[in-house]
Amino acid sequence: MKISLLNKKALIGGSSGGIGKAIAQQLAASGASVTLMSHSEEKLHHIVNALPTDQGQQHQYLAVDFNTFKDYKKVISTYFENNTVDILINNTQGPKAGSALEKKVDDYQSAFDLLFKTVVFTTELALQSMMKNNWGRVINVASVSVKEPLSYLALSNSIRAAVVTWAKSLATDVGKHNITVNSVLTGYFDTDRITQLNAKKAEQLGIEPSEVRKEMESKVAVKRIGDPKEYGYLAAFLASDNAAYITGTNIPIDGGLLKSL
Repeated sequence: MKISLLNKKALIGGSSGGIGKAIAQQLAASGASVTLMSHSEEKLHHIVNALPTDQGQQHQYLAVDFNTFKDYKKVISTYFENNTVDILINNTQGPKAGSALEKKVDDYQSAFDLLFKTVVFTTELALQSMMKNNWGRVINVASVSVKEPLSYLALSNSIRAAVVTWAKSLATDVGKHNITVNSVLTGYFDTDRITQLNAKKAEQLGIEPSEVRKEMESKVAVKRIGDPKEYGYLAAFLASDNAAYITGTNIPIDGGLLKSL
């Protein structure tokens, strides 16, 4: 499928690596002008310079710290004073792994600021221009753990579930403005985050990380974990006019295999 996002502007969180970077690369390849967001300015600078500009795209980056909401709020508010976006990819790094017994109430508050407040606040700002233009796409990078919680991801399980239900509510409110809101329930993709989580799980089980990965691969229908590029393809589709009928949906994707719509 040929997807054109020419003249569209996208804001992509957590895009200095992994899934966020792959999404940025694919949206740019489809013609969109992208703004990257992450805390690593050095990585952002390198990625922006490597993005395609053959369709007149103009790319930029925004150095932000998702972990400190007060500071993030200032930076993103200033950005939206001079910029508008058509496509918003809500994506941040995940909170630290750990079981429900290991986590305290302050940990949940920090995770709420990281995963929920940044998403809702950024979306509120982005919606202003989307509603005026009667077109917009909001895509949340979520997790399959909201459907079946993973015991070692108590913080992520809890707060990402809140994001998904909020997104469903929002989709109903903004659909009449030709704005879609979808959440992608991310499964196993070959990223640094997966490597870190596998190491944590291996430590808990007293086994090697390679054994954890093999077990993970065995649970995927195609018997491999996904390539972030494949995630980028899905995001580009959801950001296009081809997906105008898909909204308020939770889309599970695992190992490069789109399981359902």
